[in-house]
Amino acid sequence: MKQLVTRAIILSRTDYGEADRILTVLTPEYGKLRLMAKGVRRVKSKLAGGIELFSVSEITFIRGKSELGTLASTRLISHYGHIVQDLQRTMTGYDLIKQLHKLTEDEAEADYFDLLHRAFEALDDADIPLPVITFWFAAQVLRFGGHTPNLRTDVSGAKLEAGVLYDFNFENMSFMTAPEGLGRYNADHIKLLRIVFGEHTPKTISQVQGTAPLVVLLGSLVDAMRRNVA
Repeated sequence: MKQLVTRAIILSRTDYGEADRILTVLTPEYGKLRLMAKGVRRVKSKLAGGIELFSVSEITFIRGKSELGTLASTRLISHYGHIVQDLQRTMTGYDLIKQLHKLTEDEAEADYFDLLHRAFEALDDADIPLPVITFWFAAQVLRFGGHTPNLRTDVSGAKLEAGVLYDFNFENMSFMTAPEGLGRYNADHIKLLRIVFGEHTPKTISQVQGTAPLVVLLGSLVDAMRRNVA
């Protein structure tokens, strides 16, 4: 049977029988795959090194007659080992994997593979604050799902301006002018949202001056956006 080669990130691992595991992996070319890794729990298994969590590997697999294929070989490309040296980063990594596993269909686009890969790179870098990573990740999930908020004009179509305070309208996914002195969001907040909903990395975002005090409020806003479109 034809063997196929691709890069893969492990989403889940389930023990099966005495020495096997059933893996769910995310790939750029084939979306999500469920693969049987035979004998992988044996000490001398040649497959084990390439199916670590928080890693990117090259795998060779064979499609099955059902939805379950067979893992033929693995080769580790990158392992982000610093993640597991910090409990909070480890738990955040597990959470991001779980989120992506839940929201992606079997035919997931390559963008989602790249998103998780970039998340691992960011989690592996202790200089990038966790709130920045989770804020960026949530915004990118919205963007890939076609739910980027309107960050250029308000609900009436008027251009967003400096010196004006705004509230957010979830129905229209746009900002709206707030009563004088009562708005929560200003030009700095909107500028950072434009950056985080773009194609910037968490490292780039963390280097923007004045980011830290804005991230908590905007992280809550983006989480609320996600709940609203769910």
